[in-house]
Amino acid sequence: METVPKLLKVRLTTFLIVVITVFFLFLVYLFNLQVRLSSLFFKKGQQNCLRIEKVASPRGNITDAHGVLIATNRPITSIYWQGTGNRCCNPEQESLITALHTTLELSEETIECMRRAEFYNNKILVAHDVPLEKLTLLIEQFSTHKNLCVHKYFKRYYPHAHIASHLVGYLGKFNIDTTGQMGLERLFEEILKGQPGELAKTVNSVGKYLKEEEIKKALAGGTIETTIDMNLQSLAEEFFPTDCSGACIILNPRTGAIETLISRPSFDPTIFLDSIDHTTWNTLQTQRCFVNRAFSSYPPASLFKVVTLTAALETKIVTPNTCWYCPGYYRFAGRDYHCAHQEGHGVLNLEQALALSCNIPFFDMARHLKIDTIADYAHRLGLGQETHVLFPEAKGLIPTTTWKRAVKREPWWPGDTLSVAVGQSYLLATPIQIARMYSAICEGYLVRPRILKNEPLDISPLLISPKTQAFLKRTLKQVVLQGTGRSMSRLHGFDIYLKTGTAQTSDLSKRDQGKRFVEHGWVTLYFKYKNEEPHTLVIIVENIGSSSSATAIAYKILRKYHLSHAPSQPQQTTISNDA
Repeated sequence: METVPKLLKVRLTTFLIVVITVFFLFLVYLFNLQVRLSSLFFKKGQQNCLRIEKVASPRGNITDAHGVLIATNRPITSIYWQGTGNRCCNPEQESLITALHTTLELSEETIECMRRAEFYNNKILVAHDVPLEKLTLLIEQFSTHKNLCVHKYFKRYYPHAHIASHLVGYLGKFNIDTTGQMGLERLFEEILKGQPGELAKTVNSVGKYLKEEEIKKALAGGTIETTIDMNLQSLAEEFFPTDCSGACIILNPRTGAIETLISRPSFDPTIFLDSIDHTTWNTLQTQRCFVNRAFSSYPPASLFKVVTLTAALETKIVTPNTCWYCPGYYRFAGRDYHCAHQEGHGVLNLEQALALSCNIPFFDMARHLKIDTIADYAHRLGLGQETHVLFPEAKGLIPTTTWKRAVKREPWWPGDTLSVAVGQSYLLATPIQIARMYSAICEGYLVRPRILKNEPLDISPLLISPKTQAFLKRTLKQVVLQGTGRSMSRLHGFDIYLKTGTAQTSDLSKRDQGKRFVEHGWVTLYFKYKNEEPHTLVIIVENIGSSSSATAIAYKILRKYHLSHAPSQPQQTTISNDA
């Protein structure tokens, strides 16, 4: 009889252990769901009812040195119709549709889409980029209407269109984000883009929006203040031909501030804010519109003669009193090297040699100079090396004996030195290097070009004797008084130091084979108007034939500069004696 209770006791114990084990496993499972996986299920729950949308931040402004906006944003307002699920529009909704139709000039197709959206509880775009006066009229009448949704965002705006386009750059669109692809827009992308915000929108089971809440505020990008003077920039843009390729720089020679920067052909950054067609893109590529010619390399032509003259003076090969006779050519190694003035200049001294841009004295100097010596003084004047401006730039090329052996696989010939002495041969220099070099000759030190107002002033000594520097500056003055820049002497109130140059692009025999074989025209001048700060102006016009076209552009810029800075004459009031 005792065996039955004992068996029952064992069974009850086993049952109890099983129950406790199941209960414990159930508790573990609940703990896993409620505690360990709570964040996962909370996230999944939010995904079912919440939609997190990114809110773009207003991009930072780009201004000139005086606060004038070069790149900014403008508000874009769109109007949407939000359906409410009614089978048809009631009289109040029809009144709103009529007002939208009248104010926004909607098509019948759009109105029909709005009625369908009402039935299907959809949201559709009614009008994009609505003018402020029309928007104000609608908001006054239907500010709280449940069918009317107003969406506002900011779009990049370039108020001056193509002006200073290579400085500003442009934006490219990837998915919903826009990023800088060139110029300041690219260089300072992290500063300009700001921090995007986030908007949480609550929806029901059928996807209808119930409410929205800002969970992260968008922070506007920072402002970039440049050294550009938009008045001076616009003045130079006015006179630089739109149908010519080339570059123009106006630099403050004392501080290195770039106040004007032009590269032709230019482009309008606005066209990249929306999709562009293949034809427009191919045209821009064919014309090489994205090349910043202010920082690209060209043969420096006669602008390089100041380097040859510096090397000859510093090595005592010539003195300021040295004279030559120019018959129009120079005989060397059985070959005639010609002067640009075929009839010859006759007898001329060192100052006149540079002022008249006569080749013969420089050919003669080259016979007594080594190419490595010329290269040394070119580097002292800032050529053949980066200026360390913020933009990508070419280094140019100052050839040496070592360079020619390594690149051309041949020795340096004495005839090569004659070509280099007058700025031809393998030489290459950028407009910004030329601006820096001539600024140094007139100011006595090399300055790093600056594009931002807050960049520190960075100067380095000019490693030539003060006596040579003073002679070079005096000679550049003679270019205006009696040389190739005599047209500038007609400008009143200016103190001008100038040099011109015509750069060959190929053998002269190919000149008639097309525009691309025609010479480039250079002019560089240091000018000071009355008691104002000095400026260095550099202009290069590609395939124009001679320096006279570049000089004519410079003359027009300075003449307009004079007119815009001259004090206005007070009008005289005549008092009549008639009663």
